[in-house]
Amino acid sequence: MQNRPAPDAGTILSIRDVHVVFDDGFEALDGVSLDIGHNEFVTLLGPSGCGKTTMLRCIGGFERPTSGQILYKGQDIIPLPPYKRAINTVFQRYALFPHLNVAQNVSFGPDLRGEDKAKTAREVGRMLDLVGLSGFEKRKIASLSGGQQQRVAIARALINDPDVLLLDEPLGALDLKLRREMQLELKRIQRESGITFVFVTHDQEEALTMSDRIAVMRAGHILQLGTPEDIYNEPQNAFVADFIGDSDIMEGLMLRDRLVRFLGCDFPCVDSGFGENAPVDVVLRPEDVKLKPADDPAADGAPEGVVESLLFKGVHYEMKVRCGESVLLVHSTHARDVGTRVKLAVAPQDIQVMRKSEASEEVLRRHAERAK
Repeated sequence: MQNRPAPDAGTILSIRDVHVVFDDGFEALDGVSLDIGHNEFVTLLGPSGCGKTTMLRCIGGFERPTSGQILYKGQDIIPLPPYKRAINTVFQRYALFPHLNVAQNVSFGPDLRGEDKAKTAREVGRMLDLVGLSGFEKRKIASLSGGQQQRVAIARALINDPDVLLLDEPLGALDLKLRREMQLELKRIQRESGITFVFVTHDQEEALTMSDRIAVMRAGHILQLGTPEDIYNEPQNAFVADFIGDSDIMEGLMLRDRLVRFLGCDFPCVDSGFGENAPVDVVLRPEDVKLKPADDPAADGAPEGVVESLLFKGVHYEMKVRCGESVLLVHSTHARDVGTRVKLAVAPQDIQVMRKSEASEEVLRRHAERAK
């Protein structure tokens, strides 16, 4: 994974204990708190209905929290309407004006404010260069691809010189190849503009690719906040582990510090502080499970399984291996034929042990269904 430059020091946005309760009693946000730094790319990630878009709308001024504070440079901006905030929003539906050309769409904000035409024209050119659309000034919106329309929407937001840009699932309408291209473009635009981006998505790949930090949300709460590497490699609960990338999640028993039992075997691990004989959740990433021949003496004591399925995925093979009542997903560059008996090996540092959480039962049930 690429190294990312650290965001500038200091906090530009502070969300403090924000609650949003709708008229029907549904609590969309339940005490959310989050600090966002200058020139930082933060992603709110979670399934539909988790509260991520509601949080974005609160920051932008389109939804008023029931309680809590949203501080911009130390000032509570909840009383301010959207147009008085140094914050702009790019929606999933780009809301471009079809009767205006590209340049006219980008200049809409400055023109509405009556700013100098010559200065605005220069800024339009600069914004279109930033988003890779130089020469498109006279093009009609209907003649543009989805990715080009998205860039126009971003340029229209950036020309207003916001300190914070909010993006509400702006890649959702694009095809897979274009979406991946735009992930890299968005990160480039964010770095070159020096603006704080707050991005909403349910797509884990988008979050891992672009973000400086990710806030994983569920049922109106932030379950974990950290760098993409931290979120992927050190999930704090079963929900985060299940939501971010592929994973094998199973019940385990922490026998004592640095020794955990699962799949009927005892494994050395690096975790401690759970106590003795404590029920836990155990997470393995499919790429960390190594398959050994069933007769390999070096794998004595390791759990044994049978390969039930084999798929070629391009850069690796994906296998499902039944081990007792569990079925593990394994990624490897070496294929094992269906029906092959194997032993499963995993290094201590690749075993993630987590305390039981509210979401554990739901996640474990889904993984159990995979084994049927």
